[in-house]
Amino acid sequence: MGHGKLRKFAENESFSCLLQPSAEQVLSQGYKNLTDHPVKGHWIGQMFGGHEGPVVLELGCGKGEYTLELARRNPDKNYIGVDIKGARLWRGAKTATEEGLRNVAFLRTRIEFITAFFGADEVSEIWLTFSDPQLRASENKRLSSAMFLERYRRFLKPGGRIHLKTDSRFLYEYTLAVARVNALQILASCTDLYGGVVSDRIASARPAACGEGAECPEFAAEVREVHTFYETMFLEMGLPITYLEFIADHDGPFVNPRDPEDFDSGRWRTLEGPRRSFSHQ
Repeated sequence: MGHGKLRKFAENESFSCLLQPSAEQVLSQGYKNLTDHPVKGHWIGQMFGGHEGPVVLELGCGKGEYTLELARRNPDKNYIGVDIKGARLWRGAKTATEEGLRNVAFLRTRIEFITAFFGADEVSEIWLTFSDPQLRASENKRLSSAMFLERYRRFLKPGGRIHLKTDSRFLYEYTLAVARVNALQILASCTDLYGGVVSDRIASARPAACGEGAECPEFAAEVREVHTFYETMFLEMGLPITYLEFIADHDGPFVNPRDPEDFDSGRWRTLEGPRRSFSHQ
């Protein structure tokens, strides 16, 4: 391991905004019975100094640039970036510390362990920014799969929103199919966020998604104005960015799409071609 990483790992120990629980602690009772961390249900008091406000997660936050900018723009909300890479989180935690951002925290853990850290109704929103689409892996690896939605439901407030931004049309179409087969309310969906191209299938479904006779809401400014490092790079390359926002409320178990009419994985995998994203490399 290089000296740079060792220095960052050492400095990480000094950041009060960065929580780094050991995997052994979480797995002390086994993978199927995760051990709850003491912060679960107590983020406002323990990590945000009593700063009341909605808690928003960014899962797979990398260096935390998206988490940080959202926090700067919305001081009334509390933001938590989650990633497993300590060297990446060092950048976000250091910036939050230097800028004195009291509404920012970072959690170093595997997202599979997320239910060990958040209690019922503790989180208002989740951002999935340029997640690995897991083209060849099991769909349960995708952060928008039924398995992960089941986990998010345990701590999302009623009406809790999930935002997906991705350069992967495969992941966008898969997530859209998951939302539809589970009859989730789709608030916004776009196949070219900066070009403004809306999918025909989405456009035809919009009245039902937005309510009878209602117009779909405009994207919040932060959806287009806040970029990750990789998003900026993709935009410079002229690549389309997709966006999907939906409410995760659902009765009964979540299911994955099985009918090819809902999601033709082979077609979208072929159309995806070689992966363009570097965000998970």
